[in-house]
Amino acid sequence: MRWIRDEEFIRGKVPLTKFNIRVLTMAYLSIEKGDRLLDIGAGTGSISIEASLQGARVWAIEKNKEAIDIIKENKSKFNVNLDLIHGEAPDALPNIKFNKCFLGGSDGRLENIFEYLKDHLELEGILCANFVTLKNLNHFLQLLKDYGYIDVEVQLIQSSYMDHIGLMRGNNPIFIVKGVKR
Repeated sequence: MRWIRDEEFIRGKVPLTKFNIRVLTMAYLSIEKGDRLLDIGAGTGSISIEASLQGARVWAIEKNKEAIDIIKENKSKFNVNLDLIHGEAPDALPNIKFNKCFLGGSDGRLENIFEYLKDHLELEGILCANFVTLKNLNHFLQLLKDYGYIDVEVQLIQSSYMDHIGLMRGNNPIFIVKGVKR
C-alpha cells in the first residue's frame, strides 16, 4: 500500500487532513475493501481518496464550492471513483446505510448528524472524527455517550515538520476520536 503525501494533493485554500493525521484516522476507521464510507465535511477529499484507493465505496459531502472543485480535481488526479455530494450534512445525505463514517467538519450540526447516523450507520459501524477545539471534542464525546457508542478512543496528536532551513514548525494539535455504534 502506498500512502499519498500532502504535497501530492491539489489543495488551494481548502483544509487538508495532514498525512500523519490522515494515516492514523484511516487506521481508526479500519478501512477495508468493500466498506461503505461516508465522509462528512470532505475538504480536499484526502480521506475519501485514500479510502477509495483501499477499496472502500465512498460518499463525500462538502458544502464549499471551491472544495467541491478541488475534490473533483483530486478525484481525477488519483483516478478514484467516489460519489460527491455538494450540500450540507445531514440534509443532503443519501438514504443508504454505511458501515464507516468520518467527520471532518460538522458546521455546528453535530446533533443533526448523530440523528442521521442513528438510522444510516450500521450496528458495529465505526464513527471517527478529527477536532481542533476542546469545545467540539467535548460535545462530540457527549453525543457518543448519549447515543450509546462503545469502544470510544481519543488521541491527541501534536506533530511538527522540518522546514526548508531546518527549523521545526508545529502543526495544530488534533484530537482523533473513534466510537463504535451499538
